[in-house]
Amino acid sequence: MRLSIVTFMHPGAEARGQSFDRIANFARRVETAGFPGIWVTDSLGRGRATLDPLVALGALSAVTRRVELGTAVLQVSLRHPVDLAHRVQSVQALSGNRLRLGVGSGSTKADFDLFGADYAQRFRTLTASLDIMRRTWHGEPVNGGILTPWPGCEGGPPVLLGAWRNPRWIIYAARHCQGWIASGLYCSWEDLENGMRIYREAGSENAVLANVVVDLSNRVEPGSLAERAKVSLVGTPDEARHRLKRIEQIGFDEILAITPGGALDEVERVRDYL
Repeated sequence: MRLSIVTFMHPGAEARGQSFDRIANFARRVETAGFPGIWVTDSLGRGRATLDPLVALGALSAVTRRVELGTAVLQVSLRHPVDLAHRVQSVQALSGNRLRLGVGSGSTKADFDLFGADYAQRFRTLTASLDIMRRTWHGEPVNGGILTPWPGCEGGPPVLLGAWRNPRWIIYAARHCQGWIASGLYCSWEDLENGMRIYREAGSENAVLANVVVDLSNRVEPGSLAERAKVSLVGTPDEARHRLKRIEQIGFDEILAITPGGALDEVERVRDYL
């Protein structure tokens, strides 16, 4: 089981105009520490400044060389599929095919309200958009025209579908994507066990558990992610070790860990438990 890093790309305490330096340095630290991947999240209308995940990954691709770059998860239903396919392929090309595209329908109505998008139709939009994006990456005609694939990027990057507990979408991930992404924030232990059974019975592999909070200080603040998370590595080292073993036994191939304040040392300790 692999252990990678996921970050929300929120503003830090740096001086105005210094955001790139902080984010770039964090990515370099992740790569130097030997973690296999760094992933970013996607949110817009939730009362806090965020960065576009593909723009952020394009920047990170320039300051790293080996680490995989992923989205966990990109809200496909909010964007025009051809424009999104072009932006995704741009990151794929600039990163030397290090992109792993985690996608989802979107789960927060505020993001859809901000875009004027149809929240009720988000699942239908997701499947239709993914079909258009795949055709675009293969150089097939879309809307009467063709977006020529960048050399070496034909077919697009690996696509992993974020699905919390709905069997239909877990099966879709198994049959139509290159992986399934579950959430430590929103999935219970029972959700993970049931989801993995469905996913394996559908005959697929590459299961990723995203947004797993790591905090070995055992001091959970009210209202924090650590308090809200249903499955986490928060607590004493022994408790974290026990939960890590349980995640591994369920069958996940990779964990995407969240670190409070970007503290990688605790995630490195958890990695040693593997």
